[in-house]
Amino acid sequence: MTQRTFSFEFFPPKTPEGADKLRGVRARLATVNPEFFSVTFGAGGSTREGTLATVLEIHAEGRPVAPHISCIGSTRASVRELLQRYRAAGIRRLVALRGDLPSGAAGGAGDFRYANELVEFIRTETGDWFHVEVAAYPEYHPQARSPAEDLANFVRKVRAGADSAITQYFYNSDAYFRFVDDVAALGCTVPIVPGIMPITNYAQLARFSDACGAEIPRWIRKRLESFGDDRESIRAFGLDVVTDLCEQVLAVDAPGLHFYTMNQAEPTLAIWQRLGLPAG
Repeated sequence: MTQRTFSFEFFPPKTPEGADKLRGVRARLATVNPEFFSVTFGAGGSTREGTLATVLEIHAEGRPVAPHISCIGSTRASVRELLQRYRAAGIRRLVALRGDLPSGAAGGAGDFRYANELVEFIRTETGDWFHVEVAAYPEYHPQARSPAEDLANFVRKVRAGADSAITQYFYNSDAYFRFVDDVAALGCTVPIVPGIMPITNYAQLARFSDACGAEIPRWIRKRLESFGDDRESIRAFGLDVVTDLCEQVLAVDAPGLHFYTMNQAEPTLAIWQRLGLPAG
């Protein structure tokens, strides 16, 4: 089995207070020596400068970091400039995504339509300088016309030059296992790292899941609903559920875990400790 990759994702803070908080969060998470931190890129590139500033700050601290770059709203010139800045800084990993349109925006903005076009452009511009991650959707992209189309889109991204993939979060391990098997049957064998979302806030999680097409299984949803505003019970139950999910995917040699931290350290570290992963 190849070495597993464990990584943590942040979103760029919008306030000085948020930036200070994130410095403390990543200092806590750095104690377990993740392979890298990643930093998201808002809908339509709305956090472009925040992403760039956060990425360069993390890199300056000597920590490995992977900026997200998305297609929507991006021109070849703007992506070329970002690639040049990241390469000049010595950053070696990117997460290449189609991305989301800003609320109320019309489709088709920018020079790229799909992530495979962005991956191909990155390879043309920078060769093998960057390790390129792409997204995978075990429960299928909410805008895909069919599961077969979604699988074909994923394979297209990999053949354009992606090195590995990170999944949308999920709570049904069978969806992940089936996705990996299905793309392998299409000749695609890059590492597909499960994306893991700790459960700490049910209302927020339900909103995210409805928007991105990630299913919360009914038995989990009903249990979470039953706790009402009891945040401690939600967190305790969520810790059990997500730890069990991680154990299931690691037991069948998943190539690592990518945690959607929501700029918090403790929920992810609690899962990490439960799993008995190295403490640094």
